[in-house]
Amino acid sequence: MANLPARPASAAVSAFLKQVESLPAVRAGTHRPGRLIFAIDATASRQPSWDRACAVQADMFQAAAAHGGLAVQLAYYRGFGEFAATPFLTDGRDLARRMSGVSCLGGHTQIGRVLAHAETETAREKVAALVFVGDAVEEEADALCHAAGRLGLRGTPAFVFQEGEDPVATGVLRQVAKLSGGAHRRLDGGSAAALREWLNAVAVFAAGGRAALARLQGSAARTLAAQLPAPPR
Repeated sequence: MANLPARPASAAVSAFLKQVESLPAVRAGTHRPGRLIFAIDATASRQPSWDRACAVQADMFQAAAAHGGLAVQLAYYRGFGEFAATPFLTDGRDLARRMSGVSCLGGHTQIGRVLAHAETETAREKVAALVFVGDAVEEEADALCHAAGRLGLRGTPAFVFQEGEDPVATGVLRQVAKLSGGAHRRLDGGSAAALREWLNAVAVFAAGGRAALARLQGSAARTLAAQLPAPPR
C-alpha cells in the first residue's frame, strides 16, 4: 500500500496544523492502546468531508487518553483502484500531517476492500473498532454483508458514519454495521461538531470497551451503545 503524502492540501487544513502543533502529545499509560482503523471514502467531491475529518481527528486521542490510549490507522480509497493505509499512530499531530497531503479523486467505492483490510489487520493483532465515513455504495450488497459478518466473527465492529441521504447506501451500510456487531449513524448537514462527538465516542469504546462507553456522557455515546449487540454470556 502506498504511503500517505505529507503536503498540505488546503489553506484551512494548513491553518489547523499550525494550531495542533502547539498541543501536547498524548501519551498512553502503562496499558497497550486500543487499535482503531479510521477509513474514509476519498472519491470525487468529498474533499470538504476529508478536511472536516482532518480537523476533528486529534480529539479522538484526547478522548481515549483516560482509557488506556489509542492507536489509529488511517485508510482511504480514491481514484482508479487506489487504496492506502498508514501505520498505527498514537499522535494526532502525526495523523493530521499525513491526512493534510491527501486530495480526493473520482472513482468507485471500495468498501469491500476496507472490510477485507480490517479483517487482515485484526487477524495480525486485535483491532478494537473500524470507523468508516462515506456517502455512497457502488458494490454488491451481499458481498459487503458477507465481509462484514466475517469481521464481526473476529470481534471487530464497524462504526459506519454516513453522509448524505442516499437510501440505497443507507440500507447497505446499516446491514454492514449490524452484521459486524457495530453501529450506523447518518450525519446531517456535514457538521464537524457532530462528527467529533461520534468519533470521540468510538475512540473511547476502542480504548476502554463497553464499560468505558457506558460511562461516557452525551447522546452520541448513548446512541452507539444502544445499537451494539448484547455481550455474549
